[in-house]
Amino acid sequence: MKLKTKLKNLRDALSQNLIERDTPIRLTLLAALSGEHLLLLGPPGTAKSELARRLKQAFNGGNYFERLLTRFSVPEELFGPLSIKALEEDRYERLTSGYLPTATVAFIDEIFKANSAILNSLLTLLNEREFDNGVNRDKTPLSCVVGASNELPEGEELDALYDRFLLRYQVMPVSQKGFAQLLSLKGNPKPKPDLELRLTVDELQEIQESAELVKIPDDLIVLLQELRNFLSEQQIYVSDRRWRKVVKLLQVAAYTNDKNEISIWDCWLLQHCLWATPEQREVIFDWYQSRVGTKASFNPEKFSKLIAAWEKKLEDEKNNQTQARDEEGNLLYVNEQGETSLQEEVFAESNGEALYLAPPTEKERTNQGKGYTKDKFIKQFCQEVRTHGNWCYQNNGQWVKAKDYFADDENRLVWEYEPMMQATRYSQHHIKGRVEETDKIVKDITEYLAKIDEQISSLTQTIN
Repeated sequence: MKLKTKLKNLRDALSQNLIERDTPIRLTLLAALSGEHLLLLGPPGTAKSELARRLKQAFNGGNYFERLLTRFSVPEELFGPLSIKALEEDRYERLTSGYLPTATVAFIDEIFKANSAILNSLLTLLNEREFDNGVNRDKTPLSCVVGASNELPEGEELDALYDRFLLRYQVMPVSQKGFAQLLSLKGNPKPKPDLELRLTVDELQEIQESAELVKIPDDLIVLLQELRNFLSEQQIYVSDRRWRKVVKLLQVAAYTNDKNEISIWDCWLLQHCLWATPEQREVIFDWYQSRVGTKASFNPEKFSKLIAAWEKKLEDEKNNQTQARDEEGNLLYVNEQGETSLQEEVFAESNGEALYLAPPTEKERTNQGKGYTKDKFIKQFCQEVRTHGNWCYQNNGQWVKAKDYFADDENRLVWEYEPMMQATRYSQHHIKGRVEETDKIVKDITEYLAKIDEQISSLTQTIN
């Protein structure tokens, strides 16, 4: 029997008479296959302990250990009593048979009630699979610990313990939809998978060793890098050790699904590995969903931004205008009659009569663009000064003759003509470049859609 088929049948057997517990069963089994630990977080009566007990049925041989911790639990409850005989011989040793150091699968309820007397030994056992028994450090057969708690850990002293659980799942009560089915269950028969479906310790070791050969594609590395950056922005801390373990977990998931390379579908598991609070799981899953359907190098968000940028650039170029020129290359302007002109500006006139600016002493010299005729200028600004024998105006205490003022072109009102604008004409080289660049985007989008089809096909195989 192929490994994938065997595990599917084993999973189905373990799921019997459990309502809406398919995902935690999968995670529990995957944790054991990977040699990792699973934390079940949820209220009492949601089958947390039942999930762990069923995991025991997945193994052929091996010991099972279960304990409920309280604030007053002592090391003897987890690791075994002290050996009286050893004490008589001045040796500090525990009788570990039947306790956690000799278990293959264990369930520890209310695990975050572990006190300082228990924590150090428990951390070593969970992480290194070793137990310090007196002067000896013994190897343990531990494959998986399922921890359960009604609440998140409180206090920094529990952070290290919390981090030991690579997989985390929030168990909720059965939904309204499944409630009727829950009430209709008859009895509570324990699942008994066929012996041929059960796993041996040697098979677990073989799975973990073979999974190390599963390829980690470059696209997955890019995806995880982007996720790490995203989590940093969301202020969700993930330790380096956890990232390494996540990759190994994905390798086991791919291998047990008969794949030789991790795919984006395996990354569905990330939502159950990287959260610190249950609310963060949805944030991580939403991020994952936005990238489902293609490889990391084909980020739909980047495509959207790229397309929007190109649409704006092409629209700007379409609307871009430059000043028109005649055949000889002279810039063209539009005069007050709307006619084409080569002149950028002209002296203003009214009915053939020159117009002038107000004296420099005035704040607004153009008369709102209307200027002044000679008569109007003299009438408004000048006086007849007999000593000078002419009309004059005062400029900083000095009399200036009007005729001298009119003779200076700097005092003339000037009309500036608007440039004649036309749509910008682009070179053939520029147009060719734009076509090539947009064709590349179209090609990338076509490849993107092809990757989606490829991933859909991959998903179909994964499901089946």
